[in-house]
Amino acid sequence: MAEPTKYISQQELSKHNKRGDLWISIQGKIYDVSPWIDHHPGGELPLFNLAGQDVTNAFLAFHPGSAWQYLDRFFTGYYLQDYTTSEVSKDYRKLVYEFSKMGLFEKKGHVVFFLFLFMAILFGVCLYGVLCCDSPWVHVACGGLMGFLWIQSGWIGHDSGHYQVMTSRGFNWFAQILAGNCLAGISIGWWKWNHNAHHIACNSLEFDPDLQHMPFFVVSSKFFNSLTSYIYERKMNFDSASRFLISYQHWTFYPVMCFARLNLFAQSFILLLSKRKVPNRGQELLGLLVFWIWYPLLISFLPNWSERIMFVIASFAVTGIQHVQFCLNHFSSSVYVGQPNANDWFEKQTSGTLDINCPPWMDWFHGGLQFQVAHHLFPRMPRCNLRKISPLVKELCKKHNLPYNCVSFLEANALTIRTLRQAALQARDLSNPIPKNLVWEAVNTHG
Repeated sequence: MAEPTKYISQQELSKHNKRGDLWISIQGKIYDVSPWIDHHPGGELPLFNLAGQDVTNAFLAFHPGSAWQYLDRFFTGYYLQDYTTSEVSKDYRKLVYEFSKMGLFEKKGHVVFFLFLFMAILFGVCLYGVLCCDSPWVHVACGGLMGFLWIQSGWIGHDSGHYQVMTSRGFNWFAQILAGNCLAGISIGWWKWNHNAHHIACNSLEFDPDLQHMPFFVVSSKFFNSLTSYIYERKMNFDSASRFLISYQHWTFYPVMCFARLNLFAQSFILLLSKRKVPNRGQELLGLLVFWIWYPLLISFLPNWSERIMFVIASFAVTGIQHVQFCLNHFSSSVYVGQPNANDWFEKQTSGTLDINCPPWMDWFHGGLQFQVAHHLFPRMPRCNLRKISPLVKELCKKHNLPYNCVSFLEANALTIRTLRQAALQARDLSNPIPKNLVWEAVNTHG
C-alpha cells in the first residue's frame, strides 16, 4: 500500500530558517536546501532570506527550466498543508511559461557583441587622445569617454549576472571579469552578492543594500531608528554626523553620485579580502590588479597633475550618471521594514520599482533599467526583449489593481529629489526639537 501523504503547516515550515535547517516550499512540495547552501549559484543569502516560506514565484523568476531536475534530491517527503495560489501568482506563472515557450529567455540578439565592439572603440579613442594629443580639452574629453566606457561595462556586468550573455558559462565568466574587474575595477563577485540581495528583498530597508547609504542618504525616516543592515551585518547608526549629512542630502545627491565609484572600489576589496566565501577569489583579485595597473599608468602619460586630476574627475562624473540611474528606479518607490515575504513577492516587486518612459532609440542609455518592473519580475529576460514584454506586465498589474509606476527621466529625478528632501526635512526636525520646558508642558498636556 502507498504511504499516506505527509503534510506540515506553514507555521511549522517557518521554523526551518536557520543554517543547517533551511526548508522551502515550491508548488506545495517541501525541500531541505541546507546541503545546497555552499553550492547555490546565487549565493547563500537568497536561501537565508526566503527560508521557511513558499518561494515558487521567486524560484521561477531566477531559475531556468533545467533547474527543476535538481529539486528531487532535496525533497523531504512533506507537502505544505492548505497550499493555495493567489490569482496574481497564477497569471504570473502563466506569463513565465508563455515567455519560456516563445524562447524569449534565450533570444539575446547581438547586443553583447556590439557593446564589446563599441567599448573597444571607446578604449582605443581614449588611448589615442591621451598618448597622441596635446590639447588639455582632448584629455578631459577622453576622461569623459572613459566614464562612458565604464557605464557600458556596467550594463554588460549587470546582464551577465542575470543570464548567460555568451555561448558558454566559461565565456560568460570571462566577459564578467573583463567588463567588471579589468575594465571598471569592480568585483563581479561583490556585485552579484549585492545585487542578488537587492532583487530578493526589493526595497526592504534592512535587507536591500541598494537603499542602505547611511550616513549620506536615506529614503525614509524609518532609518532614524538606526536599523540593521543584514547583508553587511552592521548597524546603520543615525548619529549627529548622519543627521547633519542627511539634512542636506537633496543638495548633495548629485555631487556624491559623481564620486560614488570610490565606494564600489572599496566594497570590492573589502569583500575579496574578507573571510567570506568568494568563488574564484584569485581570478577576481587578478582582474582588479589589471585595472589598477592600466588606469593609473594611462593617467601617468598626461603632462601634468592638473590634467590628471581633471581626467579622473571627468571619468568619475560621467559614470556618476549610471549611479543616479540605479537610484531613480527605487528611491521614490514604496519601502518597508523587515525580512522579505515570498508570499507577496510579486506585489513587492511591482510596488518597489519605477519604470522610466523613453523612446526606443534611447534604450542604449538606460541599459534595460527603463523597464524596471519587467526586469524585477523576469530578471533572466535579456534586455532586448524587455520592451516586448513590458505591455503584458503592465496589463497584468492593471488586471490585479497593482501599481505600475512609469514616468519620464526628468520626472524620476524630481521624484527622487523630493523623497530625499522630505527625509532631509524630517531629519532637521529631529536635530532641532522643541524645548520641553514647564510652559510647553502646561500648554501641550492633555488629560
